[in-house]
Amino acid sequence: MNENTKALSDAGVSIWLDDLSRERITSGTLKALITERDVVGVTTNPTIFANAIAAGEDYESVVQRLAAEGASVDEVITSLTTQDVADACDIFADVHRRSGGVDGRVSIEVEPGLARDTEGTIAQAKSLHERVARENVLIKIPATKEGLEAIAATTAAGISVNVTLIFSLDRYRDVINAYLTGLERAQQAGHDLSKIHSVASFFVSRVDSEIDKRLDAIGTDEALALKGKAGVANAHLAYRVWQEAFDSERAKTLLAAGANTQRPLWASTGVKDPSLPDTLYITELVAPQTVNTMPEKTLEALADHGQIAGDSVTGRADAAEGVLDALEAVGVSYAEVVELLETEGLDKFDASWAELVQTVREHMGEGAQA
Repeated sequence: MNENTKALSDAGVSIWLDDLSRERITSGTLKALITERDVVGVTTNPTIFANAIAAGEDYESVVQRLAAEGASVDEVITSLTTQDVADACDIFADVHRRSGGVDGRVSIEVEPGLARDTEGTIAQAKSLHERVARENVLIKIPATKEGLEAIAATTAAGISVNVTLIFSLDRYRDVINAYLTGLERAQQAGHDLSKIHSVASFFVSRVDSEIDKRLDAIGTDEALALKGKAGVANAHLAYRVWQEAFDSERAKTLLAAGANTQRPLWASTGVKDPSLPDTLYITELVAPQTVNTMPEKTLEALADHGQIAGDSVTGRADAAEGVLDALEAVGVSYAEVVELLETEGLDKFDASWAELVQTVREHMGEGAQA
């Protein structure tokens, strides 16, 4: 076991891998990460699956068989991705049991084209949950305005949700409200609240990428001194939002009835600016009851040289507010940035899905049906 990853785990952070492939599953490398890197969960997205399918021959025979049976591209995608997620869930089954259902989780995303379609998202969330058929699966739903009711309805059906694509503090409050609403409905419907889990994926590095670009354009000493600070500050404030929300009487009533908190998950934690430390979004986001989902490169950087010095989040919200105030003072609009990032995030999701469709179509041959 690696001492750096163990230190992060001991500080209350669940380490999840932001990657999955059939090769990882069949070779045993995914299972090895549980013991060697303290990995206790997995997140996926269409780009991850597109890269996995394009990279090797692990999927070739299945794709060809399904194509020969007349399956459409969408049917092939569903078959491949849900099977990988189900197999990964089985690998993490012991972790899931040992953690009381908190960890050992594997996420699968609803089709990005449904992000503005509440009913379509609800229907596909239920379908994916049934198809994977594992208690430790999480269904990823983007935190669009239309997604909020889908989050509530899916939670109300007793399905565990990973809420993704959160950038703003206001939207995060809406997400927590949707989760609590879903729990209240689930309770009324007679569901066992202790079986329902959720994480809220708050994106980090993309905030810095957009804001630092604007700071470079402004170019003053005051502006340049703020580079690389916004993403962490935003996350620190998100943690305070979580603390306050789950200290409310509404949340306490549900928790007393057996419900679980919706843990903050730090997503987009691969550092994109080479001038910043490659473990920045790990070491500066250490706090109890959080999840950090990392690409393998970031995980290995943590294992190699990440220094974990305990909680680096609690009590830092006031300083974080100062960062956002300073950004506004030099001319960077927080509201404008987070709105843009959500729009761009949805565009990236759509492009990612198109890439997956194209990759599968190529493997199926020219006659593949949409």
